[in-house]
Amino acid sequence: MPSSLDLSSLLAGIQNPVRRSVFLSYHHSGDQQYYDALTRFLHDTYEIIYDNSLDRIIDSEDASYVLQRIRENFVKGSSCTIVLCGADTPWRKYVDWEIKATLDMMHGLLGVNLPTNRRNENGHSIVPDRLHDNIQSGYAVWTDWTTFESSAITAKSLVEQAILKPSALIRNGRKMISRNGTPP
Repeated sequence: MPSSLDLSSLLAGIQNPVRRSVFLSYHHSGDQQYYDALTRFLHDTYEIIYDNSLDRIIDSEDASYVLQRIRENFVKGSSCTIVLCGADTPWRKYVDWEIKATLDMMHGLLGVNLPTNRRNENGHSIVPDRLHDNIQSGYAVWTDWTTFESSAITAKSLVEQAILKPSALIRNGRKMISRNGTPP
């Protein structure tokens, strides 16, 4: 028969479940308001890992070193990366590098289409190429902002779907973006 101390520890674990950690990747100067809203919205559901702008934190031009630091300091402790896709996101090198690091570690990948995102001539949202490859392969989960922020239950379900995708679907062979670009 378990002691009362063992039973108390068990009950404490049930009452305070460990929250999954998610990493948020986004264009800082363009999509900060969505990041702020999302962190408030998901505060009780997930532990949010953020980078506070990698170009200020990792002072290096060595892409291999920066990618290693992204993996070790930001993506490593997470289960899933949520990419907020706004107007300039597809051309941001650190967003591409964060997606690459996520895929290297076989973590979940979830893209959220923001209302500010651009569309191509066919009316499709423009997303980072590496994310697009993984949406097409079925590895990345893709949703829009309105659906994602509609309820914490919906958001949690989408994150869990992303985490459970089989790693055989990962497409990560693209060359890394070497510098920030501008929209066409």
